[in-house]
Amino acid sequence: MKALKQVLAISVFATLMGTAPAFADAAKPGQSMTHIKTVAGVASLLESANVIIYLQGGATSAVMGESLAAPDGRYIFHIPLTAKKSGLEHLGSNIVFFNTDTNKQVQLRNPMINLATGDVSATVTQAENKLLKIFTITNASALKAKVSDDRATRIRATSYAGANLNLAPGFAQSLNTLLGLSEGTIPEGTNLATADITIYGKAGKK
Repeated sequence: MKALKQVLAISVFATLMGTAPAFADAAKPGQSMTHIKTVAGVASLLESANVIIYLQGGATSAVMGESLAAPDGRYIFHIPLTAKKSGLEHLGSNIVFFNTDTNKQVQLRNPMINLATGDVSATVTQAENKLLKIFTITNASALKAKVSDDRATRIRATSYAGANLNLAPGFAQSLNTLLGLSEGTIPEGTNLATADITIYGKAGKK
């Protein structure tokens, strides 16, 4: 039964994500991206509770590792990013936690990164559309921007590598409740993923 549920979960994930490969063109200003990879153990923790994660509006998504239940199983998301005065927003992109056993889901709409405060917020559809802090960037103060200019295309890339994402205080409890899971199934402050952020813009003239 456990194996059957895992196959069904992977089938649902593949159906929702599609199987066509993604191809990327050369970067242009405004075509910024966040690459998120869950840490080892997260996929298997969620799978043991019949929960999968998928992306709506992302460039690509994938599962790496032997299986969702294996210790090395990881989700990988590539999410388009829009730079705004209020922060860096994944406009039109949603991260979804889906309980395949109860058909309950939690949709995190348009996640916004605030590097100054080290918070990631999103509108949570199932929490009365409230804007909630969903992740804490635990190493925000240590992140350093790496700036590189491509002289041929006159594109400037500003990158932040290795942002560490933990579930924000209280958010794991919200996930458990909204997904119909027992208290503590997803532990408070879970170290969920690492993220690399790249922002593309026009390079200055020299």
